[in-house]
Amino acid sequence: MFAAPEELEFRSRRSPIVCLNGCVATSQPLASEVGLRVLRAGGNAADAAVAACAALNVTEPCQCGIGGDAFCVYYDAKTKTVRGLNGSGRSPAALTLAIAEARGGPRGGAAVGGMLDEASAHCVTVPGAAACWADAVETFGRAPLADVLAPAIELAEAGAPIHGVAASLWRENAHQLTDRWGGLEGNPGAAALLVDGRPPRRGEVLRNPELARTFRALAAEGRDGFYRGRVAEALVAAVRGKGGLLALEDLAAHKTEVCEPVSTNYRRKTVWELPPNSSGAVALLALDILEGFGPGTPDEDAHRTIEALRLAFSDGLDTIGDGADGAVAKLLDPARGRALGGANGPHAAAALDALGTDTVFLTAVDGDGNACAFICSNYCSFGSGLAPLGCGFTLHNRGYNFVLEDGHANCLAPRKRPYHTIIPAVVTDEDGDFFASFGVMGGFMQPPAQPQGHVQVLRNVLDFGMDPQAALDAPRLCLSPAPGGNLQRRGALRDVVVHLEAGFDDGVADALEARGHVVVRGVSSYARKLFGRGQLIVAAKPRRGERGDTVLWAGSDPRGDGCALGY
Repeated sequence: MFAAPEELEFRSRRSPIVCLNGCVATSQPLASEVGLRVLRAGGNAADAAVAACAALNVTEPCQCGIGGDAFCVYYDAKTKTVRGLNGSGRSPAALTLAIAEARGGPRGGAAVGGMLDEASAHCVTVPGAAACWADAVETFGRAPLADVLAPAIELAEAGAPIHGVAASLWRENAHQLTDRWGGLEGNPGAAALLVDGRPPRRGEVLRNPELARTFRALAAEGRDGFYRGRVAEALVAAVRGKGGLLALEDLAAHKTEVCEPVSTNYRRKTVWELPPNSSGAVALLALDILEGFGPGTPDEDAHRTIEALRLAFSDGLDTIGDGADGAVAKLLDPARGRALGGANGPHAAAALDALGTDTVFLTAVDGDGNACAFICSNYCSFGSGLAPLGCGFTLHNRGYNFVLEDGHANCLAPRKRPYHTIIPAVVTDEDGDFFASFGVMGGFMQPPAQPQGHVQVLRNVLDFGMDPQAALDAPRLCLSPAPGGNLQRRGALRDVVVHLEAGFDDGVADALEARGHVVVRGVSSYARKLFGRGQLIVAAKPRRGERGDTVLWAGSDPRGDGCALGY
């Protein structure tokens, strides 16, 4: 009889999906099927994205959940416009900097190192995902919210077998549900996410009727089904029971922000990201820096990518915060990108001595050419690990991203949104037509450095001519802070460790070390989770002068459980 091994082996040899009428790419096959089902039933890209995201709450709650935040970038084929939704929530009105400093540390003591402790209940900001789902369907979709959520409700009630990567992440992080809060006695709502008090094994079926009940409330009552009434009361009780200050009034006041994405041009394409408090501008600035360079040798390309990201993060971490929209114009000034690129020379690594996990990304494109890039996050795996009783989900800990430094753009304050690492992206061509929808999430590629994955995957397509699956399969590099560092803090990139995934030639590592980089070579097997998991859909138009149809090409990251599906 087949027995699923506990240790995972990463082996991928797959072709991209090629289709004409619609496509969905997610990190779980069952969620991809749900999204495709909604497309085939007449829903559009936004409907499919929300449906797939809700399904991921069932199959992968160790990565995302309705108790977290969400962001959306939507391309409208009819008007050739790109719009965004910022579904991040704010800190409690009663949470001041002084309170956070005094009670935001381990076990409710003083905060350490200028940041909240990741297990502090003060890290729980208002969850914005539920409102973002409803608003994405209302603003961009064409199907009723109840129809969009119906497949996920069915999946939660009937149960879903848990895939390999998800089971491993579940096992690694189950302590957030139990040990962190004194076991299930101290956090009884978390039992809904366990099987007999333990994480589900690979291939084991998990049923979550409590989550189905939460989804039914949202489907029937809209936003009020989550931000008022039973769910809201359970949510507030869970946070306040652990010393947090979240109140019913904070939930009732929450609104999704409809926003205009920011953009830059790269290789004659326009790349669209969300504005602050999202860190999308970091990816755009890195692309601005790299725009001035043509293809080089593998070690030159790696070095330039590393330095562009270091420079972009340095500026972004110092300037991006809630209400910091004015910073984007400065960051994305083309002259600034060219000037920074001039510092990107062979000795830049030595000169840069003053530089200041968990999410799902999914994307859908429909037969009319509309595209939706959607991202949903708990932040640190199960987030805070706190589970509102009877609701079937955990609450995120996105407030961990605040810094406790008065005067900093990202300093904690009442009713403020933290610096956000989750960044969905859309790319359009010179005619304004849709070209690509993509994202890379998880590990240091996302909290807090998802721009690393965006830059590398996009360069694989536009600079190196790879198809979507090959672009995601290609080995990646990842910048992380030196031991004891934290990328949310100023100066975090003074000492950077560059991790190279297995597949890079040893000559690249040798050359990077000769330039002054600290390199970890040959990261392989399950440790590859460090490099994140992405999804990518590209629309390939016929060459000029040729007849034919626009064809959708799609890929899903081999480092995860997912797949792209189309028809």
